Amino acid sequence: MAAGVPSDALGRRIMCGTEYATVLYVGSIPSTAGIWLGVEWDDPQRGKHDGTYEGTQYFKCRHPRGGSFIRPNKANFGVDFLTAIKDRYALNDEQGTENTLVFGKKTVEFVGMDSVAEQQRQVQLNQLVDISVRECAVSHAGQKEEISRTCANIRHINLSKNLISSWETVTAIASQVQNLETLNISENKMKFPSTSTSVSGVFSKLRILALNQTGITWTEVLLCAPGWPALEELYLTANNITVLERPDNVLQTLKLLDLSDNQLLDGNQLHLIAHLPRLEYLILRNTGISSIHFPDAGFGCKTKMFPSLKHLIIKDNKISQWSSINELDKLPSLLSLQCHNNPLMDTEKNPETLRQLIIAKISQLKVLNKCEILPDERKGAELDYRKIFGNDWLAAGGHWNPERNKPSEEFLAAHPRYPALCLKYGAPEEGELKGQQPLTLKNQLLTLTIKCPEKPEQKPVEKKLPESMTVQRVKGLLYRLLKIPGSELKLSYESSKLEGKEVELDNDLKPLQFYSIENGDCVLVRW
Repeated sequence: MAAGVPSDALGRRIMCGTEYATVLYVGSIPSTAGIWLGVEWDDPQRGKHDGTYEGTQYFKCRHPRGGSFIRPNKANFGVDFLTAIKDRYALNDEQGTENTLVFGKKTVEFVGMDSVAEQQRQVQLNQLVDISVRECAVSHAGQKEEISRTCANIRHINLSKNLISSWETVTAIASQVQNLETLNISENKMKFPSTSTSVSGVFSKLRILALNQTGITWTEVLLCAPGWPALEELYLTANNITVLERPDNVLQTLKLLDLSDNQLLDGNQLHLIAHLPRLEYLILRNTGISSIHFPDAGFGCKTKMFPSLKHLIIKDNKISQWSSINELDKLPSLLSLQCHNNPLMDTEKNPETLRQLIIAKISQLKVLNKCEILPDERKGAELDYRKIFGNDWLAAGGHWNPERNKPSEEFLAAHPRYPALCLKYGAPEEGELKGQQPLTLKNQLLTLTIKCPEKPEQKPVEKKLPESMTVQRVKGLLYRLLKIPGSELKLSYESSKLEGKEVELDNDLKPLQFYSIENGDCVLVRW
């Protein structure tokens, strides 16, 4: 191998200036002198060809213009882990210590200062617990046992965006860190084992692992997973994972899984990870899923899938049907949901109406899109839902008399929570539903000013609300809008037509239009 080119250069990650690349060819090119490196750039705009030069293919690139040739002296093959730590934390030997001091015209030399400085560096390295060497060109572990001798107390390592080429390098570093709990090796394009690896104790205490943008597949995750017996959080974003497999006897301690920015083939892929017993957080942002379905449970029943799941993030996806929201009520432990930026969110012009429908459909939800659902808001949403779809329920065979109450399968499929709401609040009677406005009329909005007369520091807020919105739901909105703690709200309104008079909004179940509120009126809030 030519001078300056490591013997294992093929497949290594390098830097050239500020650009990252992988070495795919080492050798000569006819009619030129010396050794060349054929590289594939992470940024294909940096390249010139696909590895073919003057009709000869020297290597293959994934992008037709992602490759080029560079001289070895332009390539930075990186440094060992310990050198990067010393450089990052200004503890390198080369920085040294001044061994002389000038007194007047005399120069005095201090013997043994190098030894003292080395001892101080050693003490400082041993005190490091949380280490970040992000973008420090780390490519290998260094001399055996050097890390364990020098940095015995490390527990958390950020190795993201370096020059690590293989999982073996990660293992070589981690094997010298006895109490490793957190490891971030994101943005390192590396090779992972393609067959089962022997289980060792290297990662026995590892709780948090980030493998974002590393190119790992789900199959490779499962091959490595036996070595992570205590893992609680696993981050796998942007890895082109499209297909999942069921984890058998691995990842059983996992509490959080982030699969964001991987385009999964379909929502049924989720069934393959649905039996992780301790999974509490599942993050599926921008995964391309268009539907969610739990076929093991019928209307109003709970699924056996995701038994511990409390927090679900499905924002930035392609979910367009209310049936997927209905399915989420089957999750036995779900408390928090984020579902912004799905086509479903465009089915209602008023975001408040949309929020209330989701709340009514998922019984145990406590937080929706990062906003807490207070008891008053839930009650208002459920009562509204029961009333809005009451006529549909009657038309489908529903009846206040239990013996005659036989709503159709189609109705129950569209509104699986409706029977539970009837049990909770009583079935709606025909008289109660007479003159009920269709849901589309909820978009007739009133522009109102919200004021807090006893809180002068609270600036007035202008808000557009449907005239059919109940007082109960207005209160739920105001709890969030004004960030009011769990106090009892008292609402009234004043109008230019009723100068000097306040009208109390004293019935939580009545809509705003019941009180003859008009555009431009002012709602007064007290607590």
